Amino acid sequence: MPVAWDEFRLVRAIAERGALAPAAAHLGINPSTAFRRLAAIEAELGARLFERHRSGYVATPAGEAMAASAARMEEEVARFDREVADRAQTPSGLLRVTAAGTLVTDLLMPMLGRFRARYRQVQIELITSEEALNLSRRDADVALRATRDPPPNLVGRRLATIAWAVYGPAQAMVDGAEADWVSPSEAVAGGLFARFVAARAGPERVALRLNTVQGLCEAICEGIGIGPLPCYRGDRLAQLRRLSGPEPALAGTLWLLTHPDLRHAARVRAFMDHVAAEVAPLRPALEGRPSHGSVP
Repeated sequence: MPVAWDEFRLVRAIAERGALAPAAAHLGINPSTAFRRLAAIEAELGARLFERHRSGYVATPAGEAMAASAARMEEEVARFDREVADRAQTPSGLLRVTAAGTLVTDLLMPMLGRFRARYRQVQIELITSEEALNLSRRDADVALRATRDPPPNLVGRRLATIAWAVYGPAQAMVDGAEADWVSPSEAVAGGLFARFVAARAGPERVALRLNTVQGLCEAICEGIGIGPLPCYRGDRLAQLRRLSGPEPALAGTLWLLTHPDLRHAARVRAFMDHVAAEVAPLRPALEGRPSHGSVP
């Protein structure tokens, strides 16, 4: 009996994650269900797909072949979806947008409100994620990302430079040579921010490390320490004041990206045009020139 598509997806999920529990979570099933289904697949095929070790599940050659087949099948399904979406001329249907949490709250949400008011036939699914989702697999249709190196397999628009500076509490007298710091950890942006702070303060002066950019602003406002913030956020808060000019070492670039197969889809094209037009007057604030503009 032919193996069903869902079973290919299960084998691929286990092969990619090396364990039943995370594979089951990815597929929205119970680990016990995943265990039973895997046993049934192996029995049906008469072949062992995984070696079970204490460290996890390791695919056998048969398992690797099945996982590779699943990847090819998924890409074909995604390609078909993109081709169908490309044929639609009126902006409508589901639009999946992904962005980091700080971009969602500080920048994107007002734009989504105005977009939705203009295009009532488009339903938006917003995926807040600090990780880069796979647009080729349709994890999302459009990504708003602050990055210096956008993936080469995506297309899109460079919207603005994002300037960063050092900020501290507005009412406190801060001596930068003696102050405590708050800092993103080495896990954020390849350690860019951690290296910046380490060059200015010893480890004993880093009062708080965070594994995301979210929370930095609140920590500085609470007086835990001084630290780097994007200027478009730090400059608009009365509780904060700049302690430096824009730091070139921390500058990033704001990109709006999509898959090449989706760039002519009506809903994607309308969204990218809308966001680009909304960001244009905000560039001075994003680039650290708040007197010429502000982020709503």
